[in-house]
Amino acid sequence: MATTEETETRVEEKNRAPEQLAEAGREDENALSSRPAADSARRVAGHGVLATARRWWRQLTSMRTALLLLFLLAVAAAPGSLLPQYNLNSDKVDTYYQQHPTLAPILDKAGMFDVFSSPWFAAIYLLLFVSLVGCLTPRIRVHVRALRRTPPDAPRQLSRLRVHREFGVESEPEQAAKLAQKKLRGARFRSALRRHDDGSVTVSAEKGFLRETGNLLFHFSLVAVLVGVAYGAGYGWHGGRLIMQGADNGFCNTLQQYDEYSLGSRIKGSDLPPFCLTMTGFHASFQANGQPLHYSADMTYEVPGQGGSHKYNLSVNHPLRINGASVYLVGNGYSPVIRYTDRYGRTQTTTSPFIPQDGNFTSNGVALFPDANVDPKTGKRNVDLQMAFQGVFFPTTAKQGGQASTYPGLRDPGLMLFAYRGNTGTDAGIPHSVYTLDQSQIDNGQLKEVGKPRLLRPGQSWTLDDGTKVEFVGVKRWATLQIRRDPASRIMLIAGIAMLAGLLGSLSIRRRRVWFRFTPDGAGSAVSAGGLARNEYSGFADEFDRLVAAAGGPSRTRGAADDAVDPPGGADGAARTTAADGAAQTRTGADGAAQGHPGTDGTAQAETSAEGAQARGKD
Repeated sequence: MATTEETETRVEEKNRAPEQLAEAGREDENALSSRPAADSARRVAGHGVLATARRWWRQLTSMRTALLLLFLLAVAAAPGSLLPQYNLNSDKVDTYYQQHPTLAPILDKAGMFDVFSSPWFAAIYLLLFVSLVGCLTPRIRVHVRALRRTPPDAPRQLSRLRVHREFGVESEPEQAAKLAQKKLRGARFRSALRRHDDGSVTVSAEKGFLRETGNLLFHFSLVAVLVGVAYGAGYGWHGGRLIMQGADNGFCNTLQQYDEYSLGSRIKGSDLPPFCLTMTGFHASFQANGQPLHYSADMTYEVPGQGGSHKYNLSVNHPLRINGASVYLVGNGYSPVIRYTDRYGRTQTTTSPFIPQDGNFTSNGVALFPDANVDPKTGKRNVDLQMAFQGVFFPTTAKQGGQASTYPGLRDPGLMLFAYRGNTGTDAGIPHSVYTLDQSQIDNGQLKEVGKPRLLRPGQSWTLDDGTKVEFVGVKRWATLQIRRDPASRIMLIAGIAMLAGLLGSLSIRRRRVWFRFTPDGAGSAVSAGGLARNEYSGFADEFDRLVAAAGGPSRTRGAADDAVDPPGGADGAARTTAADGAAQTRTGADGAAQGHPGTDGTAQAETSAEGAQARGKD
């Protein structure tokens, strides 16, 4: 009989077991955390410079700080999208100054018009980079140690685990254990077989370490993305140019010839690679309903030192790689050729790009003749006699006289012209769009409409009230090219693929452990099996049952009662399993490993709780 003092001690140990189990469960979780351990934190306590630096470093390299910095980076990037930027369009910044004369200087001093090159944005970016690297480096060391570690031995009381089974097999413990280990390895579990002094043999197996590998891969890929973005922002550049068909409309890679451009912080205009482009032809095909099938441009390019010109058919998603840069075809349209004969008989011809307004390429544009009607005797130009034509181009003119094209191809081209005479405003030195007339000149009466609009077909002309004549000569094509160099594109591609692979691995893989204990019972082996999943998921119980069945145990149907198991082998198999289970229960009661049934010893219950805590702690 146990004394009263012994009974109280056993009850105290039993009550303390759940606390030990919870604490052991947190042990493995902390092993993969970058948070400093409690004893390590006590070592840096103090007020010295070194202790303070360590505390700040650990605060900076915590995952909480990394998430905060990532959020701050997103917030800091918002002004770069909402406000005009010097490196994209300085004219828009000047316009913003005119519209907000009080606010604009304040924003400019804060770097809001050059966000991505500002010191405060670079500081957030650099701190995020350091935080991620400092946070992930300790986790790599922990993960490598976990990969090299042998799976821990089976806890004494496997019945304390949430998923467990007990059954019997006819094989000896050594033979049954080797069979179970073979099946576990076939299921890609890392396993270890151990022999004990009491004759029992245990098999420990674990799986799912690629989950943490995927997690680390994802975060290091994020670091690579940050590196790639910084490298591309410093050494990359891009620009756009609308180029028209014809040998006299070539383009050379200099800043002055770009319609818009953006240079990296480490790039100057002289760093652009030298080459020249000319569009000699353009091809477009459409379906019957007007949907485009194919666009391509016949290009001729020259690169100094490569001997003469070269030809290339530039099409969508098939860029031209030239001297370290990539040339993309991003848009196209029509350019009506308009000829104007002024009152002195002098003829001027312009080819103006018209911008498409719909899918059928109904296009708007302007043809300006600021040097028209110059007196040949005096050589003086009267600004009030300048000519401008605003037009609407129809690749296929509607039969009923509609105001839109009915097909994007050149089936029946037409050009609706609106004639204006007067001061076009081009001599004022104020920049404005080349695709529309200056509306302010029309509103103040300096530019007046002449006559009624006229629809012209190719080859037709229109004689105005002063005897001058405008003629619709024909149509050419134009294309919009984007020329860019992104030195970080390969880094970003590899990092993006690795990030996706790491994310899939960290979300789909589950870490789990399985143990088998084979104990001789005179007629074979009594088997105790248990499993523990570090990340609980619904499929673990079914997987555990499959492993038990592969190791020679009875199969189980989910949803059936645990006691209603029909082992293989019919009645004899059932009797064999019952006998083995009875032997296992008898032996379990003898060594203090009972499952908490009424009548078992209190010491056995306390010991079982402690072993269960150890099992969860190991996982």
